[in-house]
Amino acid sequence: MLPLVAEQFLAMTIGACDTIMVSSIGDAGISGVSLIDQFSQLMIQLFAAFATGGAVVSSQYLGHKDKTSARLAAKQLLFVALTTGLLVVAVCLPFREFILQKLYGKSDAEVLKNALTYFVWILISFPFLAVYNSSAALFRSMGNSKLSLKVSIAMNLVNIAGNAVLIYGAKIGVSGAGISTLLSRIVGAVVMCTLLCSKKNEIYIERIWKIEVNFGMIRRILKVGIPSGIENSVFHIGKIFVQSFMSGFGTIAIAANAISNTVASFSNIPGNALGLGSVTVIGQCIGAGEKNQAVKYGRNLMKTAYAAMFCTSAVIFLLSPFITSAFKISAESQKLAVGIIRTCMVANVIFWPMSFTMPNILRAAGDAKFTMVVSNFSMWAFRVLFSFLISSFILKRFPDSTSLALYGVWFGMYLDWIFRGTMFLIRFKSQKWLEKKVI
Repeated sequence: MLPLVAEQFLAMTIGACDTIMVSSIGDAGISGVSLIDQFSQLMIQLFAAFATGGAVVSSQYLGHKDKTSARLAAKQLLFVALTTGLLVVAVCLPFREFILQKLYGKSDAEVLKNALTYFVWILISFPFLAVYNSSAALFRSMGNSKLSLKVSIAMNLVNIAGNAVLIYGAKIGVSGAGISTLLSRIVGAVVMCTLLCSKKNEIYIERIWKIEVNFGMIRRILKVGIPSGIENSVFHIGKIFVQSFMSGFGTIAIAANAISNTVASFSNIPGNALGLGSVTVIGQCIGAGEKNQAVKYGRNLMKTAYAAMFCTSAVIFLLSPFITSAFKISAESQKLAVGIIRTCMVANVIFWPMSFTMPNILRAAGDAKFTMVVSNFSMWAFRVLFSFLISSFILKRFPDSTSLALYGVWFGMYLDWIFRGTMFLIRFKSQKWLEKKVI
């Protein structure tokens, strides 16, 4: 688990470095990058869903002592991931201006210009990101989280060095941030694929260049991956929808929201890491037929998640004024960001682990449809609807306080966490998730 925590921290720093370094060109630059980050997160979660499907299948086969099937699942996962990444580029790249206009047309012209520039490079990086995520998930399913940590360190060094040279040296602004991210993802994908070819691993891929399609194995992967993909995609479509109507709040609110999302994501690192690790732990228990152990480890993982989230949230709550000062934004944006971050840290400690760590425990057993249904309903009924209603109410009462309306968006999100977390807890206690079958 500890390497996973470190890896999640490093994964977050790629986006944070882009945000901090781009902030040197002003609010318009950071706002443009933040708009694309929402779309980027949608794609990242889509790729992560397929990676989760592959990791669940591979983990259960390893628990079942069937390494041959685990290796077959690994190759099919890489094929699905790469194909999906290429399809995203083929569909989105020609229509990038149309997509941004439809989503964020209310934003300032300078913000949209920066967003479009950054968008091109991020789109090109998606196939490499898809392959890297899938490869890292396979190493986690073997219990080897240290290796993906080392590769993540290399990716961060490439990204930071690229940002320094291209943003501060060449002074090409958001293009520099995008190119650096692309290069880091290329490095990650190439290194991970090379390592997966080694027969020293429990799971390795022979003749990685040769396309071999096994529809039966792909179906098992998609049995978990598709519900998870729909869940994650709808979740981030909802976030993009919220971001779309929030784009009318002005540059100060958009910049504050970008900083708040970046900082808040760091507090979630332990919960995310434990969620990723649970796929291996619970998956192997289920594959071995040890359902009692799956319940025991599930409870221990949740206790650990709550303890770790309390520590990170408390530190960020106290240090939020100092953290936000690292971003070169206006004083108004910084003050707003501190207020938003502190409300988020309180909600994090109480509701976040139940909402986002626990569903990974359910998915590891194959209970992906339940988490999909609950998450999709909660997203639209609470986060999207109540974000709109609360922020609209604030704007009607205080027409000149567009910044204050940003609180409405975040409080709608907290209501979403409360509902989904409650439903997942009930499901876990009922133990119906143990009745699912993947392999």
